[in-house]
Amino acid sequence: MSGLPPIVVSMGDPAGIGLEIAAKTVAARDPSLPRFVLIADADALARAAARCGASVAPHAIETLAQAQFGEALDVLHQPLARAENPGAPDTINAPAIIAAIETGVRLTLSGAARALVTLPIAKAPLMAAGFGFPGHTEFLAELCKDTPIVGARGPVMMLAAPGLRVALATIHAPLRSVTERLSVSAIADVGRVVAHALRRDFAIARPRIALVGLNPHAGEGGAIGREEIEIINPAAALLRAEGFDVGDAQPADTLFHAEARARYDAVIAMYHDQGLIPIKTLDFWGAVNVTLGLPIVRTSPDHGTGFDIAGRGLARTDSFCAALRHADAMAAARAHA
Repeated sequence: MSGLPPIVVSMGDPAGIGLEIAAKTVAARDPSLPRFVLIADADALARAAARCGASVAPHAIETLAQAQFGEALDVLHQPLARAENPGAPDTINAPAIIAAIETGVRLTLSGAARALVTLPIAKAPLMAAGFGFPGHTEFLAELCKDTPIVGARGPVMMLAAPGLRVALATIHAPLRSVTERLSVSAIADVGRVVAHALRRDFAIARPRIALVGLNPHAGEGGAIGREEIEIINPAAALLRAEGFDVGDAQPADTLFHAEARARYDAVIAMYHDQGLIPIKTLDFWGAVNVTLGLPIVRTSPDHGTGFDIAGRGLARTDSFCAALRHADAMAAARAHA
């Protein structure tokens, strides 16, 4: 592993728990974790480490070539405009937060880093500063849009944990608008991205994909809604005609138990909570957010900024460590694809 480029980690919102979990992770000295470089304000990291009692100091660097991967945490210094106040996001620091993401993408696209892990951001203060994207996923897609990609282009949001991978046909859509956002072509596009990503990023030669029905009992033959008949199943048929192993819509209430999960490699849910409730119930602390269909590998902890516990030393590192491991494994799979 020592000869490979590192993973880079963007700092997220410094008023949240992101810097704390990065510091705690390094302080734990787990030799099985892949090495990473943090893109952040080095002084903010030192303050976060002190607040949560993590025995780690920042090693400020200007280029990845200067990283030492020793007892200190290598930090590509991205200065904040104002020192963070735990639990209170500050719009004045939005440019630094955004710049950290942009630097991470640039380094990963260039090959200087092998993957990007993003720590959580808060959308409201970024949007107040003029950030024009709903979240990380859409911003990353914009930053990568001019770079060629192998396979179908996303972005597609997927949550991954041991034993379950859930991709979303719609993401942060109000429930009342989900049906109007679903179409045969939209679901088929998600299916192609998921299938190609499972092959390239997860080394699954012939991925099996399940589709969740929108309605109770997957519409029960049209008696409880026709979206399965008119939208979801035609999308499945289109994907099968293209050579993908995709089944027709199945009832959500019977698709996530252990025996059912053994029959597919990933499932596409029609809306946010339909997919995220099962995976967070199955493995709340170990789930990881993965963006599929990008020219770079990107993962993220599957939790938010944690403003309510920021600065109190309570934040857990489980999902961040899982995000590092997923990024490492996906980058390795791409390298051997």
